[in-house]
Amino acid sequence: MLKPIIEELGKARRTGPAPSIRWALASLSLSMLMPSLDTSIANVGLPTLAETFGASFQQVQWIVLAYLLAITTLIVSVGKLGDIVGRRRLLLTGIALFTLASLFCGIAPTLWLLIAARALQGLGAAMMMALTVAMVGETVPKERTGSAMGLLGTMSAIGTTLGPSLGGILIAWYGWETIFLVNLPLGIVNFLLAARFLPADRPDRKVARGRPDAVGTLLLALTLAAYALAMTMGHGSFGALNIGLLLAAALGAALFAFAETKVKSPLLRLSMFRNSSLSTSLAMSTLVTTVIMATLVVGPFYLSHALGFDAAHVGAIMSAGPLVSALTGIPAGRIVDRFGAHRMTVTGLIGMIIGLSLISALQGSFGIAGYIGPLVITTASYALFQASNNTTIMKDISSEQRGVISGMLSLSRNLGLISGASVMGAVFTLASGTANVTVAAPEAVASGMQITFAVGALVITATLAIALTSLVFAKRTVLSQEVS
Repeated sequence: MLKPIIEELGKARRTGPAPSIRWALASLSLSMLMPSLDTSIANVGLPTLAETFGASFQQVQWIVLAYLLAITTLIVSVGKLGDIVGRRRLLLTGIALFTLASLFCGIAPTLWLLIAARALQGLGAAMMMALTVAMVGETVPKERTGSAMGLLGTMSAIGTTLGPSLGGILIAWYGWETIFLVNLPLGIVNFLLAARFLPADRPDRKVARGRPDAVGTLLLALTLAAYALAMTMGHGSFGALNIGLLLAAALGAALFAFAETKVKSPLLRLSMFRNSSLSTSLAMSTLVTTVIMATLVVGPFYLSHALGFDAAHVGAIMSAGPLVSALTGIPAGRIVDRFGAHRMTVTGLIGMIIGLSLISALQGSFGIAGYIGPLVITTASYALFQASNNTTIMKDISSEQRGVISGMLSLSRNLGLISGASVMGAVFTLASGTANVTVAAPEAVASGMQITFAVGALVITATLAIALTSLVFAKRTVLSQEVS
C-alpha cells in the first residue's frame, strides 16, 4: 500500500536519486509509526502491569499519562530546538533516545522506574513527531506536500490501530516487557535509514545565532502540564484541583506571553499568530481533534451498554475508525495535491458534519451498520481534513520556522485529544442524565450518544464557518495584491 506513493514522491523529487528519497520517506514513515504505536500499545497492558507490580489502576494509568504529558509539554520546544541545532541531528537524537528508553521500559524492575522511562520515551517521541513533519519540506517538492502528509497520516493511523492488537498478542505470548522491547529492532532500522538517507542539515546563520529560550521553554512546559493534568485528573469528576490547575495554566500562559516579548530569541514569536492562515489552521486542528475524540470516548459505552456487544466485539468495531484513516490517508493526500488544500479542508469538514449527524440521527436504526457506516464517513473525512490542513500549515513556511511550527501543529492535535476526552466525556455524562455512565440504562446511554454527536456536528459546523471565512479572506488578499 505504501510502496506506490513512496515511489511517486521519490520520482517527483527534482534533486537527488529517487531511491534515496524513497528510503528517506521510509525513515520518516517509521518515525511517525513508532510514537503512534506506543500511544496505544501500552493501554492494553495496564491490567497485566497492575497485577505484576501490585499497583492500583490509578497508579498504572501514569504509564500512559507520563508518555502523553512528556509529548504535550515538550513538543513545541524540541521543534524550536531542531530549528536551532539542526532538524536531522535532533531527529536522530530522538530516534536513539526513544529506542534506548524502550529498552529501559522493558527491563524496569519497579513501576515508578517504568513510569520514568516512559516519560523519557515521551521526550524521544516528541522529537520524532515534531521533526518528522518538519523534514517533509526538505525531502519532497511543494507540489507533493499533500501526498507526503497523507503518507504520514496513514502511518500514524496504522500505529494507533495496530497497537492494541499487537500488544495483546505480545503480552499473551511473550510477556508485558515485549510491548516496549518491540521498538528496539524498529528503532535500530529507523536510525540507520535516517542517518544514511535523510538530507543533511543546511546551516542557517540567522537561526544558528539564536539560543534556546530557557525561561519560555519552562513556562510553556509548566503551562501545558497544568492544562493537561486539569483535563485528565479526577477520573470523571471536575473539582477544586482541576479548577486550580486551569487557573495555573491561565496564569502560566499570561507569563509566557509576557516573557516572550522580553527575550531576543523567543521560543515562539507572537507575531507569527498575526498570520491568519496559520492561526486559523491551528485552531481548526484543535477543534476537529476535540470532536473526533468522541468516537473513542463515547463509542465504547454506546456499543457495550446500548447495543449489548461484548468487549471483543467492541474492540473490533472501535478499530474501524483508525483502519479507515489508515486506508484513506494516502488517497486523501493525492486529492489535496490535485484539487488544493483550502478546498479539500472545506470538503473534509462537510463530510465530518454529515457523518456525525448520521451517527446521531441513525441511533437505534439499522443495527450496527447504522453506527459503522456514518463512522466510516466521519473518519475518512477527518483523514482528508488532516492532510489538507497540515499541507496548508507546512507548505509555504520559511525553513527556519519549520521545526517550531511543526511542533505547534502536533501540539494542537494533542490538546484537542486531551480536551476532547474531558469535554466530550462531560457532555456525554450530562446528556445521559447520570453521574455514573457505567450503570446507566441503555436508553440513557443511547440518548447521551445522540446528543454528544449532535454537539460534535455543531462544533464542526462552527469550524467550517471559520474555514470559509479564512478562505474568503485569503482570496480577497490575493485579489488586492494583484490589483496593487
